[in-house]
This record gives sequence, structure tokens and C-alpha cells, in this order.
Amino acid sequence: MPSRIKQLLLGDPLHNRESAHQRLSNPVALAVFSSDALSSVAYATEEILLVLILAGAAALSVALPIAIAIGLLLIIVATSYRQTIKAYPGGGGAYIVAKENLGVNAGLVAGGSLLVDYVLTVAVSISAGTAAITSAFPALERYTIVIALALLTVLAMSNLRGVRESGAVFAGPTFFFVFMMAILIVVGLFKVLTGGTIAVPAHPAPVTQALTLFLILRAFASGCTAMTGVEAIANGVQAFKQPEARNARLTLTWMAGILLFMFVGTTVLATAAHVRPGAETVLSQLARGTFGTGVLYYLLQAATAAILVLAANTSYADFPRLGSFMAGDGFLPKQLRDTGYRLVHSNGIVLLTTVAGALLMAFQGDTNRLIPLYAVGVFTSFTLSQAGMVVHWWKNREPGWHVSMAVNGAGAVTTAVVLVVIAVTKFLHGAWLVIILVPVLVIYFKFIHARYAAVFERLRITSGALSATACGEIEPLHNHVVLLVGTIDKRMIRAIQYAKTLKADSMEAIYVDLTGDSGEAMRDKWERCELGIPLTVIDSPYREIIEPIRAYVSAIPRPDVDHAITVIVPEFVPETYVDYMLHDKTSFWIKQTLFRLPGVIIADVPFRLGSES
Repeated sequence: MPSRIKQLLLGDPLHNRESAHQRLSNPVALAVFSSDALSSVAYATEEILLVLILAGAAALSVALPIAIAIGLLLIIVATSYRQTIKAYPGGGGAYIVAKENLGVNAGLVAGGSLLVDYVLTVAVSISAGTAAITSAFPALERYTIVIALALLTVLAMSNLRGVRESGAVFAGPTFFFVFMMAILIVVGLFKVLTGGTIAVPAHPAPVTQALTLFLILRAFASGCTAMTGVEAIANGVQAFKQPEARNARLTLTWMAGILLFMFVGTTVLATAAHVRPGAETVLSQLARGTFGTGVLYYLLQAATAAILVLAANTSYADFPRLGSFMAGDGFLPKQLRDTGYRLVHSNGIVLLTTVAGALLMAFQGDTNRLIPLYAVGVFTSFTLSQAGMVVHWWKNREPGWHVSMAVNGAGAVTTAVVLVVIAVTKFLHGAWLVIILVPVLVIYFKFIHARYAAVFERLRITSGALSATACGEIEPLHNHVVLLVGTIDKRMIRAIQYAKTLKADSMEAIYVDLTGDSGEAMRDKWERCELGIPLTVIDSPYREIIEPIRAYVSAIPRPDVDHAITVIVPEFVPETYVDYMLHDKTSFWIKQTLFRLPGVIIADVPFRLGSES
């Protein structure tokens, strides 16, 4: 039944040879890897205005110069990442670039920063998508968390079905959003330029702060959320169809161009319409003022809600992929390295969903509470990636390295300055949490790596031992076999048959007397059956079964490590869920307990009624 449910929800399993067919075409890859960056149009301008409005309505005119500055930064970063893709066509992005050129610590900082950013991307995108829904339908506002978690679940299930399948599903909403935004910007600007007006609510804007350089920098830092997701394509180059690097660079250029048009266009329109941030999103106000409350308005709101939710899909494409790179290097649990049922990193998807869901509940799905945590991580990775590329060009000196190094150097300096601005201006508003969390993650990565290294060293076979293996000189173990007895029935007979196939120095059966009066009866029955194995009865006056077995097995002498104890556990295999519920799980807990004992080997002998074996 679990297999059938899994197949129903996720589809048929994919064979390894189908991995090449899971590669993405450029349009689908644009939807998968750019949805995060493109969706930021829905809230980046609003984040700028939310800061500037503190200085009164007149200060909102500064939004356009800030947007232009961010647009120039976008061009620099996108150009820099085109260089990264050219140099590292295998993908991995900031983590690989920083680790190989700046050292392991820099790579771990970049990797940790991106992992945090991907989690925040999911939380922010889902909460912003939920806000778009509740803006259109205010009655749903009290169900914010329920809607957010439902959207998160749907997104996770879609990605568990496979990258190509989820990408094909999500491409339509992404391009529909771009289309609707283009209509909004063109129609809105046409109205303004022809003397028309865009009617928006005139929210009160009391002056609570002066328009200082610090406030402008803070608004700039908030608007830099438009930059999140730009690195996603560089991280996932291997998801593209061949030639991977060329297709990835082309898709990155298209993404940067579309993002630049929509972000600057939205800010121009908001400035011209004198939009003030309030309970209703800025994009919703612009749509109402431009289209009225008609079909086009609701289409744009639907498209906005869809793209905001699907923005999280960029993280679902990149978080598991980055996790697999780091797990392959031993800095994250190895379970994140492997692909699952549908040729996706299922464990990474589940981990991302769990952490993002917890974050949504902790912050009550409030976008404005989550945004201050945003962008610190991504600009850390930007800076380390570009600095790593400068070192790469300097070391390798490939043709055209002077120009490439200059491009990446400009990117490194610019993003470093922006990182400082974001860290300072957002520190008290929540950025401190990310600044503390990334070093903690680096310590965690190193701890995992050290544990893997310690285990590997203890498991490693020396060259002398390998030679002995090749020559067949390994001495056999001394084996003492212990058969656990509950009652004499078909499963017990099967276990005894198996026990007698083992090469053992000695063999015994043990029975735990829980009632104080069943031991003699079992001993008599055992002797009458003439099973050829001596029986030991253990008294258990406190009616414990697992602890007496553990204590008895622990007390069996083991002169050295070459003496083993094999414990045979006869077990009935339930055929139905009813049988599974009716039969206790004592054997499971016995095996779990004995597994921890040194020198103990557990042999589980299952008995299936259907085959009578």
C-alpha cells in the first residue's frame, strides 16, 4: 500500500538511463531557475517605498534613483555570473568557486549563506503569494498560515515528481506573470504619458524620520531583494540541455533583461502614480488604478500569487543540488547526496520543506517580518563567488583573462559594498540572525566533516590487511550463537533450521520467564522435542523482556574482537495492516537494543504465512 500511494502521488519510478531526458530546455529552465528573481518584482519596489515613507510622501520620489542603482548592480552581477558559468560549466556556483579559489572556509560560508537564502526564499515567496491572495480576497486573511502551508505542500509534492515535470507545469504561470506585468507597465506608462491618471488610495504618510543618507541606504538594501535568485542558473548548469554552459549563459541574459525591465518599470510607474504602501500591496494598487477592478486586475493578481509561490521553486531546484555538492564533500549528511525515486534529491526537498514550514509558522506568514532576514546570505555568496573568480582568472590566465578578471573584480567590489550596507542597515531589523546563523552553520559543516573523517579512518583497511584479503589469509570469526525463544511453533523451527547451517563454536537458546511459572514448562517441552540445542531460562520478576536479553548477551565472554555473538531472532511477518496492528513490535526493539552491543551480529529469520517459510 505505501508503494501504491507513492506511485499515485509521484508517478512511476525513473530509471537511471532516463536522467539525460530530465534536462531542461531554455524556456523551461528560465521558469525553473528565474522564478525567484522575477517574482521579486512583486515586492522589491514595495520594500523600497516602505522605508522611504517614514520620511513622508515627498521622500517616495527617491525610489526611482534607488531602483536605477539596483538595476546597474543587476547588470554587473549578471555579467559576472556569465563568467562563472564559462569557467565552471559543471555548476556548483558560489560554493564550488569559493572553495576551490579562496579555501574551504570561504566555500562553507558561501554554501551556508546560500542554503539560508534558499530557505528564506521559500518562506518569503510563499508568504508573499499568500498576501497576494488575501489582498484580492480579504476574507481569507485569517487563514493565512493554512493557505501558506497548503501551497508549500503542493510545491514540494510537485518537485518530488521530478525537475522536468515540475518545470513544465510551472513554466506557464511564470510566462503568464511576465506577460501581465508587461501589459501593466506599458498600459500604465501610456496613461501617464498621455495625461491620464492612475487612481490609487491616498494613505496618510506622517513624517517619523528625516530623509537621511542612512534611510536611503536602508531603502536601497531593502530593494536589493530584487537581486535574490540571480545566482540560481550558475548553480544549476548541469540541469540544462547540451551545450549546458552556452544555454545557461543565454538563459541568464534573458532573465536579467526581463527582471531589469519589470523592476525598473514597476518603480517608474509607482513613482509616477504616487503610490503609497499600505495594507494593500503596491502591485495591487497599481493594477486597480490601471485596469480598474475587472478581469485584468484579477488576472494580474492571480499571476502574481502564482509567480510568488513558484518563486520558491528556484530554491527547490537549487537547495537539493547545493546540498548534494556539500554532502559529496562530506560537509552535510550523505543522505542529501543521493537521488531518489524520480531522479531528484528527495531528501533535500523534504528538508527544505520542513525548515521553510517551521519558519512560516514562526513568523506567522508575514512577508514584512521575513524580508529583513533576506539578501544578507545571497550577497555574501555573490561577493565570495566573484572574489573567487578573480583568483581563478589570475591563477589560470586563460585567453581574455584580463577582461574577465576586471568584470568579476567589479562584481566583487560592488557586491561587497552592498553586503556591508545591507548588514548595517538591516542589522537591528533581523539581519543579525542570519549573520550569527551562517558561522554556526559553518561550525556544523566542519563537525560533520570531522565525524565522517574519524569514522572513515577507523574503517579504513591498511595496505597490509588488503594484501591479506587478496591472499585469502583472513582468519574466520569464533561464533557463539544465541537463539531467542518465545514459543515452539513454525517460525521457531525455521529459525532452528537456519541456526544449524551456521558454523558455530557453541550454540544455545534462551527463554525469558515473565510470569515466574512458565520456565519449567518450556524446558520440559524443549527437551521432549529433542531439538539438539541447550535451553537457558532467564527469570524476569519485573516482567521485562528486552533488558534481561540485553544483560544476558552482554555477559557472554568475548576473549577478543575475533569472537562474535550471533543472536537469531525468529519473526512473524504480518500479511495485512490488521495483522501488523495486532502483533507487538517486541522483536523490533530487541534488535534495536542489541544492535548497539559490541561484537553482536543480529540474524532476523522472517516467517511468512503465505509461503509457509
